[in-house]
Amino acid sequence: MSYDPPRPVGRLLLTPEDREAPARVRRLRRLGLAERPDPALDAFAAHLAGLVEAPYAMVNFLVEGGQFFAGLRAPEIPPVRHADGTAPEFGRIQPRDHGFCPHVVVRRKALVLEDVRDYPRFAGNAVVDGYGILAYLGAPLIDSTGMVLGTVSAADVRPRTWGRTGLETVKSSAADLVRRIERSAEDGLPL
Repeated sequence: MSYDPPRPVGRLLLTPEDREAPARVRRLRRLGLAERPDPALDAFAAHLAGLVEAPYAMVNFLVEGGQFFAGLRAPEIPPVRHADGTAPEFGRIQPRDHGFCPHVVVRRKALVLEDVRDYPRFAGNAVVDGYGILAYLGAPLIDSTGMVLGTVSAADVRPRTWGRTGLETVKSSAADLVRRIERSAEDGLPL
């Protein structure tokens, strides 16, 4: 599979084409994922946020029409305020062209952005302006069939050096979660 860099459209950059999307949606449905928030995945996201010391962490599945954070850790008090004094609400559903996870899914490999403003194709993303996200660390959830189910990721509102430790943490967390998902599906038990 080739990865075509996104093309700029105004300030917003298009996400790469996801040719596996229909098969992924079917696989997620068979696994019972991406239909509702999951407390076990919320706990997983909270644990990941703690490991990498980030205010945000997600277990994200790309579904029809967008992205769904089945696991989410977001601060109770958003660390960023808009010019009018309001705080953005980080919800569980995002359009597909928001954020960096769709790039991880199509690339099929981890993505480390220490300061998204340093990367022209990412600097114009809606989460930069909307939520103040300036640093991102994400890894794909690749199951035993080779399907990328989604991502685990962490984000911060300040530039930061994730380093090799951060990269290894997110990659091993993704591998651990895939094992848990597959074991849960085999045993017919919740995560």
